[in-house]
Amino acid sequence: MSVLHPDLLTAEAEGAIPVRFVGPDVPVDAALRGWADANGFKGKPGQLLVAPDGLGGIAAVLVGVGDAFDPMAARALPARLPPGLYRLEAGPEDARRAALAFLLGAYVFDRYKAKPDRDKVRLVAPEGLDVEAALRIASACALAREMIDTPAADMGPLQIETIAREIAAASGATIAVTTGDALLEDNYPAVHAVGRAAAPHRAPRVIEIGWNLDRADLPLVALVGKGVVFDSGGLDIKAAAGMRNMKKDMGGSAHALALGRLVMQSGLPVRLVVLVAAVENAISADAFRPGDILNSRKGLTIEIGNTDAEGRLILADILTRAGEHSPDLTLDFATLTGAARIALGPDLPPLYSDDEALAADLLEAGRAVGDPLWRMPLWPGYRAALDTEIADLRNDSAGWAQAGSVTAALFLQRFAPTTGVWAHMDIFAWNPRARPGWPEGGEAQALRACFAMLGRRYA
Repeated sequence: MSVLHPDLLTAEAEGAIPVRFVGPDVPVDAALRGWADANGFKGKPGQLLVAPDGLGGIAAVLVGVGDAFDPMAARALPARLPPGLYRLEAGPEDARRAALAFLLGAYVFDRYKAKPDRDKVRLVAPEGLDVEAALRIASACALAREMIDTPAADMGPLQIETIAREIAAASGATIAVTTGDALLEDNYPAVHAVGRAAAPHRAPRVIEIGWNLDRADLPLVALVGKGVVFDSGGLDIKAAAGMRNMKKDMGGSAHALALGRLVMQSGLPVRLVVLVAAVENAISADAFRPGDILNSRKGLTIEIGNTDAEGRLILADILTRAGEHSPDLTLDFATLTGAARIALGPDLPPLYSDDEALAADLLEAGRAVGDPLWRMPLWPGYRAALDTEIADLRNDSAGWAQAGSVTAALFLQRFAPTTGVWAHMDIFAWNPRARPGWPEGGEAQALRACFAMLGRRYA
């Protein structure tokens, strides 16, 4: 499992090269002004200038931040700086936030490349930074990204289970796994239906981690994740372009497991349940079909209008299971709809919640840590789009409603726990364009925002 090297941050400051964040209205000191002018450095966002010291070394690094300092600008530093030791020149709070951004930018997925020894870019830990806490947060994001980046052949249901077992063992948590036809015996019929077409060694499973469950005095938090390790679309098969990156369709499970590990490592005073359904939406003679009626753990029947709307089916069962724990707070993560990307693009995940205080807390936490969310409505006028003549609801909303991310969230709301409060994040979990600090591939979205919110509520 991914853990960032602790030597990325060091207390040793001798010989560290200063990194200065500069905007258009921030004057560059006289020693560097000529070099900045000669190289067209104006302090614009994305600009970075390495200034020589005249002795073959580096005197300083100038980083353009535009009109307002954004600590996330430091995320690009590991990819853009020459190897060496650097220190941030910024106010204490800005420096601490930029140091975490630096750690997020240090993630590299090179599992399938030759690994020559590489000199690292290292950073002097800013004053007041809790280095262990920062490394835990960045390592959680790296774990989620690494799971998402790993091809489906090497990140199947069994591999997700293995990671979950390692996480549970490291924190003394309990873990229970229900696999294959045992899902029917244990009343996870929708999970079984979606995953039953996969090869036997990639059988569907429900993974449940429990931590601190004997502490009845503590609030109970449930984390729920969609783990579709590869989504062919099923019998309603996707086009090739739509299938290309479907290794990332288990991103919700990666987020739930990574956030669960972070909660346990940080010792938050909560009881914790992490629930993941890990399946492959494959095609075989036994695949579920359009027109089938599926049972669910809640007892509601679901008419299948499209086998490519499978994520909400497995979430229905595990959200119901989460409700059996009577949680005080439930968060679910899922790469659920393309409609969410049409509405908000790849960088801004929609947040759905029927609780005003929880939604406000999540939005504020996201702004505070640079992990944004945007609240979308659980619009009751679209509930009728889930109606069907022959079952309790349908998995593909009627076309007249159009708002596919909203109707998917309304579907999940039917199965969400009725105790406590609930929020759903329709994440993309992917960077579609490569830039320094944000390589094309897996991305952790809403994870840091959710952790910050949990810390504020329960620390």
